[in-house]
Amino acid sequence: QVQLVESGGGLVQTGGSLRLSCAASGLSFSVYNMGWFRQAPGKEREFVAVISWSGGAVYYAGSVKGRFAIARDNAKNTVYLQMNSLKAEDPAVYSCAANLDYSALPKGPAGVDYWGEGTLVTVSS
Repeated sequence: QVQLVESGGGLVQTGGSLRLSCAASGLSFSVYNMGWFRQAPGKEREFVAVISWSGGAVYYAGSVKGRFAIARDNAKNTVYLQMNSLKAEDPAVYSCAANLDYSALPKGPAGVDYWGEGTLVTVSS
């Protein structure tokens, strides 16, 4: 059974930082491309970032580029999302996703193979 379990969400002030983690089990983590999506209340789920299976390629949504960084540790079956300079528009439930097709993740949630339950990020002014 595949499980993706996120952690690290919480309340942070505007301009602050958080690091999210997603621990994977039940799949061959090192062959999966991993991504992060987010969904704010009343909005559709949107792509945030993707990292290739090797960690050699990353890609970000324009809204987070330069502020967020995705990384992975294949030895620990974990993917991370370092979020810096958090803004009022960043609060959402952040979910990690696994997909064998790297190019599919930035296109949206429809092609994701596996999802985590998500972790809530709240930003206060």
